[in-house]
Amino acid sequence: MPAVDAAAPLRAIAVAGTQSGVGKTTVALGLIGALRRRGLTVQAFKVGPDFIDPLHHRRASGRPSRNLDGWMLDAETNRRTFARATADADVAVVEGMMGLFDGSEGASDRGSTAETAKLLGIPVLLVVDASALARSAAALVHGYTSFDPELRVAGVVLNNLGGAAHASTIRDAIAGRVPVLGALPRAPELVLPERHLGLRLPHEAPAGSLARLAELVEEHVDLDALLAHARIERPPPPPRPPRTPPRARLAVACDEAFCFYYADNLELLEQAGAALVPFSPLRDPLPDGVDGVYLGGGYPELHGAALAANAATRAAIGRLAAEGGPIYAECGGLLYLARSLEVGGERHAMCGVLPLETRMPDRPRIAYVEVTTAGGLFGAGLRARGHVFHHSGITAEPRGVRRCYRLVTSRGERGAEGYAVGNVLASYAHLHFGSNPGLAAALVERCAGWRSRET
Repeated sequence: MPAVDAAAPLRAIAVAGTQSGVGKTTVALGLIGALRRRGLTVQAFKVGPDFIDPLHHRRASGRPSRNLDGWMLDAETNRRTFARATADADVAVVEGMMGLFDGSEGASDRGSTAETAKLLGIPVLLVVDASALARSAAALVHGYTSFDPELRVAGVVLNNLGGAAHASTIRDAIAGRVPVLGALPRAPELVLPERHLGLRLPHEAPAGSLARLAELVEEHVDLDALLAHARIERPPPPPRPPRTPPRARLAVACDEAFCFYYADNLELLEQAGAALVPFSPLRDPLPDGVDGVYLGGGYPELHGAALAANAATRAAIGRLAAEGGPIYAECGGLLYLARSLEVGGERHAMCGVLPLETRMPDRPRIAYVEVTTAGGLFGAGLRARGHVFHHSGITAEPRGVRRCYRLVTSRGERGAEGYAVGNVLASYAHLHFGSNPGLAAALVERCAGWRSRET
């Protein structure tokens, strides 16, 4: 593919919805595919603390999708992330979260798609589920387009239409208010299936669904008009910080059970000097010669029997922990390090590194969080932001385990978290290292220090 002219304008669009479930991901994936068919390099982004939508983006675009978030990350970090990722792209497709103005609080648009669009100067493509609307759709669109005068809405895509007459009625009602750039018919066969944490993973999507979504958008969305409305000034890319030569090998769990990682977390670890070694706890042994392990979140509860069956890897992780090897685990990784995971009444043996039992399902928990470290793997005095989103729980308060996080949610709830045993740290909090790159540096330093234990 030819190199992108750095002086050429960037086309960027924020795909937002009136609410959750209107088809933002369907439209975003279809746009990515349709624009790639035109030979354009498309960079995808996701607003908010989401891991699953970016996995779908990556499959559609062929590039890592980046998270933008007005609560977890400061404005300058969001700007740098956007500028750096779009430096070699023709088009940016930014998929929003929930409704256009929904964020972390009711009194402002903090953490919302609207906040991110205004911060980056990106026009909005508003997705409306028109399945149960006719002329009322115009009132809905009027409200969304006039609510915040600082926000630029480039146009509307009507989704789930019953036919040409239905589309014509709504077009007539909206006429003159904002361009109707697309009208998608009902296509239930292309609806991405969901489970308790969101969409199912990309490998579970129906065969050929990405190609069919691209065809749907090509046929029913005015891509030329969309691209014309989406022109923005290309932000100058910030200088990339020098990458430290590798000084520690960090095993990273990567498979169907463990796949929730922010792309920026992995890159910040590499910049700090980690050589990342992917492996599958479902199928692989623990790689030889590693100096630490990173166990991200995912769906271990769907693979409890297979994880239990790979006893050699569970034992190897247990030995590494007993020897003082650094292990960092988030959410699903915490479940894997426990003694056992109970799913629907069936108990599966896990690594036994942490003296606790877990179960699934449990009361759902979702919140933005800020943590201040009080020792453990990252040391003391670091502050970082992230989120929790889980349907599992710890069945009994663990004994002999330090708590090394002082945690406060965006709702003001406080508590102690971050379960630490030796050089092991496990938490339900998914931390974004972009909120404090010192976390990546501290983890790599622990791994490098353990590497040098015999030299």
